[in-house]
Amino acid sequence: MRLNPFNPGNISVRDRGSGGFPGGGGGKLGCGGLLVVLIGTLVFGMDPAQMLGTMEQGNLGGQATQTAPVSQDPAQACAAYDYGTESCNALASLDQTWQPIFADAGIAFQQPTLNFYQGAVNSGCGAAQSAMGPFYCPADQGIYLDTSFYSQMEGQMGAGGDFARYYVIAHEYGHHVQALTGIADQIRSAQSANRNQANQLQVLMELQADCYAGVWAGRNRNLIEPGDLEEGMTAASAIGDDTLMRQAGQQVNPESFTHGSSEQRMQALRLGLETGDDTQCDRIVETR
Repeated sequence: MRLNPFNPGNISVRDRGSGGFPGGGGGKLGCGGLLVVLIGTLVFGMDPAQMLGTMEQGNLGGQATQTAPVSQDPAQACAAYDYGTESCNALASLDQTWQPIFADAGIAFQQPTLNFYQGAVNSGCGAAQSAMGPFYCPADQGIYLDTSFYSQMEGQMGAGGDFARYYVIAHEYGHHVQALTGIADQIRSAQSANRNQANQLQVLMELQADCYAGVWAGRNRNLIEPGDLEEGMTAASAIGDDTLMRQAGQQVNPESFTHGSSEQRMQALRLGLETGDDTQCDRIVETR
């Protein structure tokens, strides 16, 4: 995907440096990490059903030791990491795409902050480890990214290519859209009121974020290159709950899904791509 170079003055980026958990401990999982289930099954061999935890609750828990931010300058922060410039180009494009959508809807827009880090980080939602994968924290409106994850994604999933990486950031940006519109709060309230449906509601949250990622790409279709759509669909398929359960040698249990099946995730991404219409994504949480 041929994204334009970012303007450092128009994006919010922080270099959070490197950190670690004392004694190697960790906290609870949460805040909408795209590939929490992937990391749990492929790296730690955990049951995806046990990984739901506090998704989107704004509370990761745990304590981390953290170096002071290396740089608050977007240009320096973006240049300091593998795939950093590429990620910042995507952030700028996402900001430019979503801001007018919010303006047309009469909803206040606020850019998220892209936080680069290595190993572990203290976010507004608490301490997090890179093994959780990229995540969005609603408490500080931050997208958190350890770019070494992209190498894991390609090596363990076969999901490489720039569009697959853009999909990751665009999905987390989708959670930011949900936070700004109030959808995230509505789903959390519904989960609290209907705990037996918490997983199913979380699936809707994740599928809508997939769809929002597709909307961004669909509205920038002139920048899409041959092979991009295939990269996106490969990534969406690879992170489906059913695929991850099979890879972990487990029986597929839809009741334990937290992100949706491979087919559902591909359908949601495709819906956004083909329509470029965010209101189509709203129907995911309204009608299911």
